[in-house]
Amino acid sequence: MNLLDRKKAVPILIGDHKRFLIISGLAGPAKDIGFLTKESPNTFLFGGAMGGALPTSLGLALSRPKETVLCVSGDGDILMSMGCLATIATTKPKNLIIICIDNASYLETGGQTSHTGLGVNLDIIAKGCGFPIIKTIVTEEELLEGKKVLHDNCSGPVFILLKVSKSNPPKYSRNWNASEEKFKFRKNLIN
Repeated sequence: MNLLDRKKAVPILIGDHKRFLIISGLAGPAKDIGFLTKESPNTFLFGGAMGGALPTSLGLALSRPKETVLCVSGDGDILMSMGCLATIATTKPKNLIIICIDNASYLETGGQTSHTGLGVNLDIIAKGCGFPIIKTIVTEEELLEGKKVLHDNCSGPVFILLKVSKSNPPKYSRNWNASEEKFKFRKNLIN
């Protein structure tokens, strides 16, 4: 089966990124989101802090209940903070959507096979944790269905597993000044 190309699938799935507060995991997802948003003020990209995207997104969703928080992370990052899936499911933030871009590899450290490439199913784990809405996307038809889930403003938390090929994310040179990025994101939140 031919898996989706992340360079095409991520922009189709997310659409208008300006309607979300976006937290991105490191490596590939940071490049996907950085390329899509050009690091707009509603976006914070993690770098060098594997496992930080889920708990940060949860905290943001709980503190900003009237805004939709979108966490875009990879399988490696989510595997690193799997316990947070259970916390999210039991806390039940209605405004949190998680997209896991699963390429079954650790891009950050050289492309080794991740646990999802060895049979771990993060969508089944999310279901076991109690997520009310779970969507697995493997085909273009499912991608369009996933876009509808993302845009229906349904009551979350939502877990979307986007299975993609091992193709590289878009080329994007991000701002690595964490202080500047944190200040930009914070300023957006308080305005």
